[in-house]
Amino acid sequence: MIDNSASNPLAAAETSPTSSARPVAVYGAYGHTARFVVAELHRRGRPVVLVGRDGGKLDAFGADYPDAPRWVAAADDPEALDRAFAGVAAVVNCAGPFLETTLPVADAAIRAGAHYLDVAAEQAATVALFDTRSEPAAEQGLVLAPSMAFYGGLGDLLATVAMGDWPNADEITLAFALDSWLPTAGTRLTGETNAGQHMVFTKGRLSPFSYSTEVSDREFPAPFGKQQINEFSSADQVTIPRHLDTPEVRAVMNLAPLTDIRNPATPAPSAADEHGRSAQTYLVEAVVRRGDRERRAVVAGRDIYAVTAPIVVEAVERILAGAHTATGTVAAGQAFAAESFLRALTPEHLTRFEIFTELPTAASTR
Repeated sequence: MIDNSASNPLAAAETSPTSSARPVAVYGAYGHTARFVVAELHRRGRPVVLVGRDGGKLDAFGADYPDAPRWVAAADDPEALDRAFAGVAAVVNCAGPFLETTLPVADAAIRAGAHYLDVAAEQAATVALFDTRSEPAAEQGLVLAPSMAFYGGLGDLLATVAMGDWPNADEITLAFALDSWLPTAGTRLTGETNAGQHMVFTKGRLSPFSYSTEVSDREFPAPFGKQQINEFSSADQVTIPRHLDTPEVRAVMNLAPLTDIRNPATPAPSAADEHGRSAQTYLVEAVVRRGDRERRAVVAGRDIYAVTAPIVVEAVERILAGAHTATGTVAAGQAFAAESFLRALTPEHLTRFEIFTELPTAASTR
């Protein structure tokens, strides 16, 4: 393991935030989702710096990437974070609970002159980043991109595509259908630390989530079809209203995955292919309603944890190439050309991506 008392040789490298030669640091590099992120960066030829809080786990994981520097750094140790991030172009934070890591890791990235991205599903952490760190990042021309993951980035991009050229909408609904949800240890921990802090965006503001058990029916596109659904709280409800003009952002999910995640006996995901992906399948539908018209967009794929990696890495590469439209704290659909972004993930990572033409709402046809 690298001696954390040593200086980081990357600090002497070129300092341009968009330099293609500079590496990307992955914080919490040995976690379940982070392993997919590191593998995707490596696949794309991007140098990686592995950073984490547990030296033993970092060494064990780092054996697969012998050329990658390794740094031990706790989130509450700014000096260690500064050493780890010196000379990097961007930091991808994969270490939850994000309520504990988001702000200190983002602050260290800003001090290093590096862009910051995370895969947080915790709404409160994303709200804090938008509300408190956007201005200092923008002053340095840096991008802070929270929740760049299955929950957050994917739904935000999909809603942006569905919205199209409409200047505003009456309501945006994200409907998630999963055949199962086998949670990682990190997801379990997030559920414990984030209890009671879920929110929904309604009547133009974030409000406490009601945790209602009321169910209703919804017809999803094939292969899911008719499913019972429950209201759901997602990071998309934080990001979408930051750039799309609507007073309502709803999220719903079918009952099977919600039953899984609420059951403490549900096992963790296990690899079912050579890439380490589980057999889980999903479909996400964004429905944007304006008056008696609606627009829809749909994506589908496999393994919500694995697909987070190409989402956040595609964002990294676009930022480093200068293919982003805003600085400071940004939502996915605000920073990137949403349709182009999703098409770049299809069909290798998304098995389906469709945009539906403007249709009358169900209510208007009755």
